[in-house]
Amino acid sequence: MAAQRKTEIKRFMRTQTRPRRDLVLLLHDVEDPVNVGSAFRIADALRVEALLLSGITPRPPHKLITKVGRAKDRRVPWRGVDDVGATLAELGADGYRRLSVEITADAHPYQSYAYPERVCLLVGNEDHGVPDKVGALCDDAVFLPMYGKGASLNVHVALGVVAFHALHATEGVRGSAVDPSGISA
Repeated sequence: MAAQRKTEIKRFMRTQTRPRRDLVLLLHDVEDPVNVGSAFRIADALRVEALLLSGITPRPPHKLITKVGRAKDRRVPWRGVDDVGATLAELGADGYRRLSVEITADAHPYQSYAYPERVCLLVGNEDHGVPDKVGALCDDAVFLPMYGKGASLNVHVALGVVAFHALHATEGVRGSAVDPSGISA
């Protein structure tokens, strides 16, 4: 099978229909501009509502973010957030289910979660994850099961896996979905 050329790929991608789900990505205290640039590429690929950057997360203009993100920081709707708590409260008031991508005692496997129409995915620092204070402001947590010796994936990789799944997940496709209220469906 021959690889497609850029023009052929663009034509093919235009035939794809994006699922109807509002998706916001929130990076809190992510330190590495490579992770931020990669998040911009993920945000563009998924055509998210917004990419929010809070805490010590580097923000454009930033040479490495632009390079790694292939200038998607110029296309993706993004904004810096001074108060992550207030932002999470606003998202909740706007009907977004706020999910931290974090391993917690009550976290759900990402592939078993029943994602609603409006979702905000929150990722945290590369070493420390999502702070407990910030995670407590979320409605739920989802995690990626790790079957090897590593305990986690790179921030942008985990974000990409969960975000693509959240966008494309449909009711009835998952066998034992977890209802966001915590009651198994």
